[in-house]
Formats: sequence, structure tokens, C-alpha cells
Amino acid sequence: MIHRFAILCLCLCLCLLAMPALAQPRVPASQGEIQLSFAPVVRQTAPAVVNIYARRVVAERVSPFARDPFFSDLFRDFGQVRPRVQNSLGSGVIVSPDGLVVSNYHVVGQATEIRVVLNDRREFDAEVLLGDEESDLAILRLQGASDLHALELRDSDTVEVGDLVLAIGNPFGIGQTVSSGIVSGLARSGLSVGGGRGLFIQTDAAINPGNSGGALVDMAGRLVGINTAILSRSGGSNGIGFAIPANLVSRFVDQARAGQNRFQRPWAGVTAQPVDASLAEAMGLGLPRGVVLTALHPDSPFAAAGLGVGDVVMQVGDTPVNSPQEILFHLSSEGIGGKLPVTYLRDGRERRTRVALIAPPDRPGRDPVTVGGRVALAGLRAININPAVVEEYSLPLDSAGVLVTDPGRVGGRVGLRAGDILLRINGREIADTADLERAARDQTRAWAIEYLRGGRRAVLRFRV
Repeated sequence: MIHRFAILCLCLCLCLLAMPALAQPRVPASQGEIQLSFAPVVRQTAPAVVNIYARRVVAERVSPFARDPFFSDLFRDFGQVRPRVQNSLGSGVIVSPDGLVVSNYHVVGQATEIRVVLNDRREFDAEVLLGDEESDLAILRLQGASDLHALELRDSDTVEVGDLVLAIGNPFGIGQTVSSGIVSGLARSGLSVGGGRGLFIQTDAAINPGNSGGALVDMAGRLVGINTAILSRSGGSNGIGFAIPANLVSRFVDQARAGQNRFQRPWAGVTAQPVDASLAEAMGLGLPRGVVLTALHPDSPFAAAGLGVGDVVMQVGDTPVNSPQEILFHLSSEGIGGKLPVTYLRDGRERRTRVALIAPPDRPGRDPVTVGGRVALAGLRAININPAVVEEYSLPLDSAGVLVTDPGRVGGRVGLRAGDILLRINGREIADTADLERAARDQTRAWAIEYLRGGRRAVLRFRV
């Protein structure tokens, strides 16, 4: 028994002596370890991050009932309209030596005057070349600028959770500031932050008001994303930040260089939903993954590639997708032209096809009309609905008929709004703008307009 105890103690001692040195605390062993710092990355990237001061004039209605809790809503359109100057403060990133700067749309999108201040205190006037409210991105050109320090864009599909990143911007207008953190999440979708909707990189690096449009960079000094917002209960930096991935930024830069003033994204022409646990069980899938197609437009490139309702999209390119926003993001980051491989499941079998990257078809023609003459609906403007209109006005995929773009004086007064889809006027079906013109000529005092608004059918009845 004593011998066994001695052998056990000897084995325990040998195990303790064999423990790796990493398990023991130690002090830095070299000058490099003592001076470990983010300073080299900051020196490399900070000159490419700029401060942006933007102004715009907005029309503000001044009403004597504005502060009244009861009459403020009742007399919302009462009072004089006065111009008011609105200022915004943000950041931007130089992405081209000849003066192309990327920022957020909510910082500069509708500005009438933009002033950009570089890290070395030089100042330039700037103009918006291309902006997109949905993506919350805008491309500026600095007037008279050249030989500027620009950031290299990283392939954001290679970013991993846990990567070290730095957020650089101008929080609260106090001057350029750097905060550090990690990438704490990827492919964040299904939420609306800042002014945009889409797919975001999540970070715990502090992002505050004024950081919008600034740079999120990796340890090689490459641009990972554009900081756009923070999700916080208090409004301070004690929340989680979101950045727009660099791959989408790269596509914006390409289109701005091509002279486009409106971002063109490939059209999917589908509606879809994520595969959750219950849906995966019903479909016989081992794990809840992928995106199931629930509807396809007849002109959809996915339909042309052979996909149909019930198919589960697993990958776009070589990247797995788990939400409709991820599909749209990967299409947008590729741009229009060419084809993109898509992997999908049908009847338990994995299939692969190639989907064309096309713009939404602008056919049949919009045929815009303005109702004229001495009729009740004078001034009403409308267009035919086609895939391009569906995309532009964010209409349901199966929308058809005629879209109101301006209700006119009488139409607006009785409750018609821009964005309504006309179905019938005085019992006549409105299939296109020619039908609208004919129906608007009715010489009658009693009117009934049937329309769709937000997916709900309603009827306006009035007399003139």
C-alpha cells in the first residue's frame, strides 16, 4: 500500500513538472512585447479618415398650436412654412487618391453644402456623386483634391468573429478619435440601424454620434466597413455598433466612377423566409439553415435559372446564406452583369445553378400620365407598375396596375396618397394609365375610387 502511494505521488510530481510553460505567468521578454501598441495601424489609417460638416435647408411649418397636446395633430398643416437650416456632423473615409470619399447617406445625402476637413487640417468643398438611402451609403468627390492618402478595401467576406478592429471617426465633434474592439458578429440582418437596412458587421468598438461614416479597420490597416450606427438603450457608446461591409462599399465606388448618380443593385424578384427549426423539421432538413423561396416574379432571374417556390437557397457564390437580406447583399456586392452560382435544395437533393445579375426590368413601359382638364381628378399623376417600379417604391412583389405618384389637389384633399395602387374608379377596372385617363373624364359628381394601400383594400367616396 505504501509503495502504491509513493508511486502515485511520483506521477503527480512528474505531471506538474511537465506542464507547459504557457501555463506559468511571465513578464514581457522583449522590447517589442513591452511596446505592443495599435499606434502603427493608426498612423497608417488615420490620415484617410475625414470630418464632414453638412448643411441643408428644410421647410418647417410654424403653427401656433405646435405645443398644444390636443390641437397640434388637428392643425398639423396649419401655419406658415419657413426655411430652417439643418446641420449634421459626421465622418468619411478617403478611398481614392483623387478625392473619392465614402460616408453615410444620413450624413450627406440631401445636403446643399458640404465641407470636408482632412486629418492635416486642409479643407475642401464636396459634392455627392452617388447616394442610396436604403444602403445608407454615399460617395463624395472633394473638389480640387489630388494625391490623397487612401485606404485599401478588404474583402469583407474574409472577416471573422474575434478579429481585432479599430473604429476611427469624429465623435461629438471633438476631433478624430480611435477606439478598439473586436468583430463581435457578422451578417446582422433583420434590423434597421442608422438610415439603412441590410447586412451589417457588428463590433464592440465604441461608436458615438459623429462616428457615422467613419472607418472600421483591421490590424493590416485595411477598411473592413463603414461605421453607421450604434444600438444602445442609453444612446451612449455602451451598446453594440454596426458597420456596412467593405464589399458593398467597393461596388458603390465602382458605380460612382462609372458616372452613375443612383445605385443600381441586381434584382432578385423573390420573396423568401429563413428556415427555422419547425420549418426544417417539416421539410426533412437535419439543421435549420438556408432560405426558402415563398414567391417568385415571372421575370425573376431566379425563376429563369430554374428555381421555384419551396426551393431552399443554401449558398450564394461560395457563401452560406440564412436570411433574405444576405441573398440581396451578396447580389448587390457583385453588381449588375454576369452570373453568380447559387446552391439550393429541392426534394432533399442539392443542386447548383447560375443566376443572372440583372437590373429590374422597366417593362412594360411606365407611361406616366397627368390628369388634365376641368375634371374632379385634375392634377393626379400616375404610372404603370412594372418590376422596376416595384423595386423603386418597395411594393409587394405581386403588385400590378397603376401607382399614384401625386394625388393632385382634390385627390389629396379626399385622402388619396402617393404610393396608392388604383384598382377601380366608379366601377371601371384600372389596369393601366390609359384606363385611368378614360375613367377620369367621367362627367359625374359622385366618385368612388377603390385602391390598395399597405396591402389593404379601401374605397374613397366623395362628391364634387
